[in-house]
Amino acid sequence: MMIATTKFFIGIDVSKPHFDVAVMAVLDHVKQEIRTARFDNTAPGIKLFEKWLKLQKTTFNADSLVVMENTGIYHRLIWSFCSRRNLPIHIGNAAHIKWSFGIARGKNDKIDSIRLCNYAFKEADELKATAALDPELMLLKDLVSARTKLLRQRAGISVSMKELGNVNGKAYQKVVEKALKSAINGIARSIRDVEDQIKKIIMGKRDFKRNYKLLISIPGMGHVTAVYLIGCTGNFSGRPSGKELACYAGVAPFEQTSGISIKGKPKVHRMANKELKRLLHMCELSLIQHNQEFKAYYNRKKDEGKHSMSIINAVRNKIALKVAAVIKNQTSYKNNYNIAA
Repeated sequence: MMIATTKFFIGIDVSKPHFDVAVMAVLDHVKQEIRTARFDNTAPGIKLFEKWLKLQKTTFNADSLVVMENTGIYHRLIWSFCSRRNLPIHIGNAAHIKWSFGIARGKNDKIDSIRLCNYAFKEADELKATAALDPELMLLKDLVSARTKLLRQRAGISVSMKELGNVNGKAYQKVVEKALKSAINGIARSIRDVEDQIKKIIMGKRDFKRNYKLLISIPGMGHVTAVYLIGCTGNFSGRPSGKELACYAGVAPFEQTSGISIKGKPKVHRMANKELKRLLHMCELSLIQHNQEFKAYYNRKKDEGKHSMSIINAVRNKIALKVAAVIKNQTSYKNNYNIAA
């Protein structure tokens, strides 16, 4: 006698105040009725969610699969719960999941959770389980984000002061500068404190420290970019290829063609990680000015008639490929460029 097998597919639509859940049991490949519920996106709400799952006879093992969209910070409580309870979870790109629905009519949180539940069932064989939530990685990401915001705030105040200096008299300008001086100094102290915490996390965890040292061995790669890469890739948990990393950073252009029609020049996708692209651009500027290999490459392409931005994008792409290579091989970058050549 064969033992009946049951699998559970769980779709969760997350928002700031609450999350909607849809659970479908599949008994011997036969789909059962989908059940739905809503819970507060809080610690008490997570406890009620766990009790509800148990009432649905949901198993907390590989026979279950949770799918939800990446919502920035709002999905973290659920991610943490699934990690603690060994419940497989796939946190997918929101746009990618929505495109997979095709033309869909109607939209609300309950409907979206049901669609995610069906998506989990259809794509179960292709979906990769997201790594368990790492509290130190989340702290690193939060600190990097805080550092970026503080830098923007300081820059914003400095620009405002400069603009006022162009229209104010010296006496008035001194009053403004004195009033804002403590704010600027406070932000500067906060930036230093955040940077100290970032260094402690990087140096205090072996996996972070190893990949950090590999990254800064790449020419042009600085501390800030290396830390950002560790944070945004989950310390390269998904082992992205060079092409995948270039696509994510928005430095890999794609053709826009259909049949014999050509819809403009190859373009990068608008959903690229703009901050990573900006950081790679800073690396690229350093390379073409101070690195013999990339300086020669830039000049050679320029002599061939290539557009400056096309060359710059190619250099950023090369950096992404080098990042993937050193992480994959777990060996520091080796410069084999022959200056005499």
